[in-house]
Amino acid sequence: MKTLSHSDLLQRMEEAVARAVTFPVWPTGEAPGAAVSPVTFHLEENHTGPSAFDRSVTGVRGAQITVYAPEKPNGVGILVTPGGSYRRVVLDKEGSALAPFFNARGYTLFVMTYRMPGDGHAEGANAPLADVQRAMRLLRARANEWHLDAKKLGVMGFSAGGHVAASLGTRHDEAVYTAIDDADNQSARPAFMALVYPVITMHKEIDHPGSRHELIGDTPTAEQIHHYSLEERVSADTPPTFLLHAVDDPAVKVENSVVMFSALRKLGVPVEMHLFEQGQHGFGIRDALGLPVAVWPELMMEWIGTKV
Repeated sequence: MKTLSHSDLLQRMEEAVARAVTFPVWPTGEAPGAAVSPVTFHLEENHTGPSAFDRSVTGVRGAQITVYAPEKPNGVGILVTPGGSYRRVVLDKEGSALAPFFNARGYTLFVMTYRMPGDGHAEGANAPLADVQRAMRLLRARANEWHLDAKKLGVMGFSAGGHVAASLGTRHDEAVYTAIDDADNQSARPAFMALVYPVITMHKEIDHPGSRHELIGDTPTAEQIHHYSLEERVSADTPPTFLLHAVDDPAVKVENSVVMFSALRKLGVPVEMHLFEQGQHGFGIRDALGLPVAVWPELMMEWIGTKV
């Protein structure tokens, strides 16, 4: 991966997007809780760069999943929740860019959009969790369609999407929406979770101010801070976890991963953490090229292989 050029990566992303298929998470398209939201869906071109594959979306009313399927599935599926500061969801930088690497090893990727906590949905700050719970249950119910083992479905999240993923891992049994169909009888617990420069805590010393504002506002109660500080929501039932962060991250402090590591280790949850000196924030695949952190997909896939 270190020798891959940006142009080569862009070509591979283009090919992956051309093959991908997208479907809604909720039966009618929009989430039930979106009925009271005033937001309008908007596709933002060139949000993370100048290419055709630097897209992001705002105003999500109904979560969608885009499937990046390998030629030879290995039976493992990964639900991907990209970042965007809980204001948007980036589709390519932390979505389609992953496909060439993970598909080559047989992993099926399900890159999803999700609703924002500050967009006025009925579930409020739990709207993203409702979407990701429903997504995991739906994938588990339909696993055979993609030649997957329903017991081998994990979640991977980036930045604020890391908070979404970690919410699923720590709050998978929490009732945040009303069951709709048989898919909701499935477990929402991921088999594993991989968190990349994740937002974890709401405690001000090391929080990400933008995400904290969107989730719990500027004057939260102590209970709100606890409820959405995921290092405090870890239990013995939290799935095995992979943590990845750059020490020089200026946006989401590396301490977010460190406190999560400590909480998981304290309870005996299998956890592996990789900290790299350089990488800044949001390195994904493209911005990692040429740096030591560029090895992260291989590290993560090797780890997943030991857990499923």
